[in-house]
Amino acid sequence: MRKTLIVCALTLALAACDKGNAPAAGAADTAAPVASAADIAAESKRLNEWFDKKYEEQLRFSPIQLTFQGRKDLYDQVDDMSEQAQRDQVAWQKASVEEMEKTFDYAKLDDEAKLSYDLWKLQYENARDGLPFMVDGYAFDQMNGAQGFWPTFLISFHKVEEESDYTAYIARLNATSRAFDQLLERARASAAQGIRPPKFAYEGVIDQAKKVITGAPFSAGKDAAIWADAQAKADALVKAGKIDAARATALKDEARKALLEQFKPAYDRVIAWSEEELPKAAVNASGVGSTHPNGKAYYEYQLRQMTTTGMTAEEIHALGLKEVERIKGEMTALKDKVGFKGDLDAFFAFIDSDKQFKYPNTDAGRQAYIDDATRAIDNIKKVLPEYFGLLPKADLVVKRVEAFREQDGAAQHYYPGTPDGSRPGIYYAHLSDMNAMPKPELEVIAYHEGLPGHHMQISIAQELTGVPKFRTQYNTTAYAEGWGLYAEWLAKEMPGTYQDPYSEFGRLSSEMWRAIRLVVDTGLHAKGWTEQQAVEYFDANSAVPRAAIESEVMRYLTNPGQATGYKVGMIKIQELRRKAEAELGGKFDIKGFHDTVLGGGALPLTLLERRVDQWIAKEKAKQA
Repeated sequence: MRKTLIVCALTLALAACDKGNAPAAGAADTAAPVASAADIAAESKRLNEWFDKKYEEQLRFSPIQLTFQGRKDLYDQVDDMSEQAQRDQVAWQKASVEEMEKTFDYAKLDDEAKLSYDLWKLQYENARDGLPFMVDGYAFDQMNGAQGFWPTFLISFHKVEEESDYTAYIARLNATSRAFDQLLERARASAAQGIRPPKFAYEGVIDQAKKVITGAPFSAGKDAAIWADAQAKADALVKAGKIDAARATALKDEARKALLEQFKPAYDRVIAWSEEELPKAAVNASGVGSTHPNGKAYYEYQLRQMTTTGMTAEEIHALGLKEVERIKGEMTALKDKVGFKGDLDAFFAFIDSDKQFKYPNTDAGRQAYIDDATRAIDNIKKVLPEYFGLLPKADLVVKRVEAFREQDGAAQHYYPGTPDGSRPGIYYAHLSDMNAMPKPELEVIAYHEGLPGHHMQISIAQELTGVPKFRTQYNTTAYAEGWGLYAEWLAKEMPGTYQDPYSEFGRLSSEMWRAIRLVVDTGLHAKGWTEQQAVEYFDANSAVPRAAIESEVMRYLTNPGQATGYKVGMIKIQELRRKAEAELGGKFDIKGFHDTVLGGGALPLTLLERRVDQWIAKEKAKQA
């Protein structure tokens, strides 16, 4: 999971976080008059300069996004989380598209500039189409709510290197009140229409929020994580010679005041609201198709955003069922290979329960997990140049999720580094319950979240120089998560991976996980399945620990459609590779293919296919 997903949840899909749908037939299909090479180069350059100017304007809507990019513009500010702010951004996007269409000649653009043109317009169309569903998103839930995101952002991403950075940090602590109140207003507007997340989401919000404001200076006990961070940041300025000890004490006092007078009361209001709503929320809930007034249309919109295709819920459900059966066959073959006596269900139970597949549920076991994941990633680092021409600048580290947002069995995730490589990417692991972190799945998760998965894809996108800046930051689930799942499969080709047959079973389990998601997500949101039905189907078809299954199904219920992007994206990338291999034969270059997929940044699958087709055509021309 990329950080943009979390920002989008926080801001309820503000335009800067637009995900991406398949472009309709339009400019790209229009017959273009012949233009000279000089005209094409000049018009493309002019458009790219315009994009960079416009993207700078767009970024002014999101101080949070600026900080994620390692910049200190608007460092003392926080995004406007209101519904009106979302409308204002969409209006800005509309005006920008109208300006683009009037100012530039599509026929005089090169292929890459045409992709940028289509993507810029598509982002507006997606944001516009999402306006009718603003009340359908959940402002606070157990996965991506502001209650967990906000302290993580301040602690991990608001860097303090100068005194002015610290005063900006204090300003952001004070801004918590306004931002949370805007989100509460949106939550109330949704609840007024009967739109609420399930009961477990409120319970998760309450639990996480209370953890954030437990400890000094909010209550007795050891320092709360946010207060420890505030003190550490001030002390670091003293150590660096930026301020003296007296000034550090004064700054800490200001931070403490902000925490007590703005930060904690905002959290208290979120807790109070969640406790008030808790009795009204559903237990064993179903999906949005049967619980939201316009849930069917909302889910169709979500599927278009998450898969960047026109696939229907029924088509995705059928694909999932087909993939589940295929992967079951491969699992059965592996079970027989290791000599297990019993059926696949018995093998699942064996993997899930046998102690040889568990890390100790101790601090030593948690450190062993981090060490083993780091070792697997280090092995991949050594062989990357054999498969990729483009390599990331930013390093990658493995960390445990902070205690205030850690959840038993929750999915691991990735936070990007900075485009200049000065801050490493972080693969975060939930290690509170080591029984939910089986050894066979360690490698595959490290490859998905780290290398050659999300860290590879996102770092390269951020570091690109040949495309407009907005494309280096664009994200879409089908592409990003499709690449992550493709990376799990690609790692099989690399030396030193999946050498233990149980690790290969872990890879199959991970792929099965994503195939099941197609069935379960559509089952919940389009077929009226309950939470319990979804858990039972998942459990019957996988070796995933029960705690992880329950956490996953909770995730699908609060983020409809997102889980479908993984397998749809992976299958498309595999299809494109097979197509390139078939058409190029012995001249197929794996590094060239991967650089083509990654070298244009994240794209909707239709635009990705267009880019790969263009690469194939150029390679054929070279051969000719």
